[in-house]
Amino acid sequence: MRRPQVLLTGAMHPDGERAIAAVAEVVQAPDARPDTLRRLVAGADVLVVRSPLPADLFDHAPRLRGVVRHGVGVDMIPVAAASARGIPVANVPGSNREAVAEHALACFGLLARRLHRMDGTLRAAGWAASRALADGSTELAGKTLGIVGVGAIGSRIAAIAHHGYGMRVLGHQRRLETLPAHVEGLPLDALLRASDYVVLCCPLTETTRHLLDARSLARMKPGAFLVNVSRGALVDEAALVEALAGRRLGGAALDVFDEQPLRPDHPLLALDNVLLTPHAAGLTEESMARMSRGAAEEVLRLLSGERPLNVVNPEVWSAGGASGH
Repeated sequence: MRRPQVLLTGAMHPDGERAIAAVAEVVQAPDARPDTLRRLVAGADVLVVRSPLPADLFDHAPRLRGVVRHGVGVDMIPVAAASARGIPVANVPGSNREAVAEHALACFGLLARRLHRMDGTLRAAGWAASRALADGSTELAGKTLGIVGVGAIGSRIAAIAHHGYGMRVLGHQRRLETLPAHVEGLPLDALLRASDYVVLCCPLTETTRHLLDARSLARMKPGAFLVNVSRGALVDEAALVEALAGRRLGGAALDVFDEQPLRPDHPLLALDNVLLTPHAAGLTEESMARMSRGAAEEVLRLLSGERPLNVVNPEVWSAGGASGH
């Protein structure tokens, strides 16, 4: 009897791969080029996603029973196309919660105290020049943090910021009445005007694309800091570059960008008041193990005909399994 085949678009933590390999053939794509994925998905029963998929991928996947996102955000998966073919898509929410929250808090501290600039200046220009950067640095205690998207990650950031640093925490999302007790709900414009720090934790959708454009960036408090640990397209990068270059904003920490990898000539790289990381906020040894195990568990459910715990397109699922499969 043919063993089912599970295609990985990128490497998994060994814990997850071992669990899948016990019941299925594991195939890892040598690269994430569209033609490579189109060719390999033809024999796959389940696809595990760590890189963007071409929009027409499911036209080449006659055996596919399901797709599992190795992580949380599903914007790299053409979910509507999967739904049209009755293919369930699952993800692993909460798996990177601690990693991303800790990354965001680390960024707050680095920006407030200019530690990243101090280190580089100390090495390049000496003690006095580096020490001068302490002038004007600030503390987090008593500052106001605005969180856009108070889900698993945003709520964890809120708890640490409020209970650990003594920050006032504001939140914006569609349902303000569901916010934690220590988070004050506000419309987006009011949150931007009041916040010393703004962190983006909301998913990318057609309604949130360029949520922070030139108009909304202009509403931020002068000298405020922006941290984006969600998706680059939430921000109009050209408008952000202008706000940072003109020193209207105090600085930014960006882990995600409109186009990734960040091109070598991107204007953000020329600014000294922005901290840049390569979409690594959610990547720790612990989070990768959680994502891998969680993704593997969903793969095993799909292979056994069980409903995944976290189906993002539940309309395709029926009592007997995924419709059409």
